[in-house]
This record gives sequence, structure tokens and C-alpha cells, in this order.
Amino acid sequence: MPRYHFISGLPRSGSTLLAAILRQNPRFHAGMTSPLGSLFNAALAQMSAGSEFGAVVGVEQRKAVLHGLFASFYESYPDDSVIFDTNRQWCSKLPALLDLFPNAKVIACVRNVAWVMDSIERLYRANPYENTRLFGNMQRSTVYNRLEGLAQHDQLVGFAWSALREAFYGEQGSSVLVLDYDLLAQAPQKVLPLIYQFIGEPLFEHDFENVEYDAPEFDLQLGVEGLHRVRPKVEFQSRRTIIPPDLFEKYSQLSFWSDSSGSQAYVVTAKPPEQGVSMPELKL
Repeated sequence: MPRYHFISGLPRSGSTLLAAILRQNPRFHAGMTSPLGSLFNAALAQMSAGSEFGAVVGVEQRKAVLHGLFASFYESYPDDSVIFDTNRQWCSKLPALLDLFPNAKVIACVRNVAWVMDSIERLYRANPYENTRLFGNMQRSTVYNRLEGLAQHDQLVGFAWSALREAFYGEQGSSVLVLDYDLLAQAPQKVLPLIYQFIGEPLFEHDFENVEYDAPEFDLQLGVEGLHRVRPKVEFQSRRTIIPPDLFEKYSQLSFWSDSSGSQAYVVTAKPPEQGVSMPELKL
């Protein structure tokens, strides 16, 4: 039976990059967001209170069905595989996930939230002739509307941030590794051994000069070309923000994981950058 781990955390924070690196290991399977999070929620809803079937499906049956989703979805992979399933919902499902897979670990990718917003705004402006689905039905007339909408607790950034905060301070926090995107991009050769140690796997020599990943068909149906495109070389690129200074300052205050007091989670992070310029100092 394959071993399962999970990649979660904030959008635009390196989850696709991390998956692209991990999949170089022939025993590892990793990729962009999978449909298992949605299937998990849909199946659970049909078996729970409020559904006509809730009263006739017991807890053990529910566990078997949810476990079976993973077994069926990854049926073609060898028994010695290590599978990293990616979904931002997993941080909000730790009690169930760790009951189903007691040895599983969650790698939560993070980034200064201001830079998350900056990255999404860049994608929006790079596709000016697309009505991207990233914003759903939200008002998107100005950068203030767009970022305020994204930050709502049921939207792209706000939900992921809330779920991550739940996992970070929850009783399953010791199964969570918080990984800062800037640090992964700047020092992958130092970060990957920490990940292997965390998941209890023998170290593999990765090639950080030749990383490959792209999902053009998926990105186009979202109306955001290049959303999951990974550059071949893992490197840190500093730049100035394109969002107004007041917004950058506002969202920079949300990086709660920089203070791990009150949390059992493991944190691999970089010191916060100066306002408007992403230039992290290593802190391993």
C-alpha cells in the first residue's frame, strides 16, 4: 500500500514548485491540486447528518468509503510509492486525514500574504482579455475590490489562510511542516533534506537546474495562462510589488506562522522582507 502525505497551505506559495521537485524521485508522486479534496467533501456530505443517508451509514463505513477514494484514485501506483496529494482543503481536514492515515504528514506551503496577493494580481494583469475564474463572482473592478474579495474566509486566499491557521494551532500540529516559498526558492539544497527528515524517507539527490512542470490545459480553463508553469531552474528572483503600499502593508501583517509559540507545527521559514522588496535572509 502506498504511503500518503499531503501538500497544502496558501496559493501562489510554491506547492507546484515543491511537487515538481519531489516528483524527480522515482518513488514519489506529486502534482498540482487533485480532485480528491472535492470528492472527499462530497462523499462525506452524503453520509453525514442533513443527508437522507446519514442515519444509515455508520462511522466505520464512512471511514472505509473515504479511505477507498484514495485507494481507487491512486490504484495504478506501486505499493512502495510515496504519494503527495495536493489540495488547500487538507489543512482543514487533519482530524479525518490523520485518523485514516496515522503516519501521514502535511507540508503547508506559505509566503508573506502580501506577496501572495501580488502574485495573483500579476496573473490577473497578465491576462487582461480573460475573465478569470479565480475570482468567482466577486467584484473585480479595482485592485482593492480584487484583493478584498480574495481575502474573504470562503475565497481563494482567505479560506486557505483560515485552514492553515486551524492546522497550525490545532492538536494535529506536530504532523504539519510549514515551508516558506522564498526559502525553498533560495536554498532548495538545504530545504529538501529537512523535508525528507520530516517524512522519514531516505534522501534523494534532486536536480534543481532542471525542474519541469506545466498544466496549460488546466490553466486555460481557469482563464489564467501560466498558473502552474514552473521555471526549469529553482532560484529566487527579487522584484518590486505592483500592489499599492497600503495594501502591501495590510496583508504583510497576516503571516502568523513567524511566531510559532502556541503551536506544535514545525516551521522552516525565512525572515520577512522589507516592504515592497522580496529579499529574504535565511533562517534554518
